[in-house]
Amino acid sequence: MKNIWIVGIGIVIIVFGYLFYLWINIPGAYDDFAKCLTNNGAVMYGTDWCHVCKDQKALFGKSFDYVNYKNCDASKSECDAAGVSGYPTWRINGTNYVGLQSLEKLASLTDCSL
Repeated sequence: MKNIWIVGIGIVIIVFGYLFYLWINIPGAYDDFAKCLTNNGAVMYGTDWCHVCKDQKALFGKSFDYVNYKNCDASKSECDAAGVSGYPTWRINGTNYVGLQSLEKLASLTDCSL
């Protein structure tokens, strides 16, 4: 009986491990778009405590890892130099866009396709 429990627990661990492996290796829905934004020089400035910044990040899901993001709590001087006056701020082609931006608007500002 003890061996059955050990085998059962082992199977559960293997299944969850495999599902976790799949989850971390599945590309995000907007990976190519986020990479294009970064390649075109777009930068998002924000903070960890900003709720609208969290909403902006959530629009990208896993793909936010590819966005050029500057945390203004950690890089205040860089944010000041970029003229950041509110969060989030997107800096695209030398112009700042303050507040939550739709993916469609970001696409139109950068010629990146969704």
